[in-house]
Amino acid sequence: MPYLIVTYDIGEERVNKVRKVLKKYFMWVQNSVFEGDISLGKLEQCKTELRGVIDDEGDSIYFYSLENRLNYRKVVLGIEKEMTGNIL
Repeated sequence: MPYLIVTYDIGEERVNKVRKVLKKYFMWVQNSVFEGDISLGKLEQCKTELRGVIDDEGDSIYFYSLENRLNYRKVVLGIEKEMTGNIL
């Protein structure tokens, strides 16, 4: 199961819809950054939902995939946000 970091640059009028979709699949870690383990099937489901929300001509979403979370190391400067924002 890959571990993904997802970032986005979305038009203001669609950003809440994108955030809502991503919260279903990943942990929110910063304003436009999510991360977490996800199966390939769930990832495709997430991408399908996002394609229905974004504007292909103006928005972008980046998926950085790590083979597993053992090769993942995060360093935070400043405060680390609480993960409670993932509850819908």
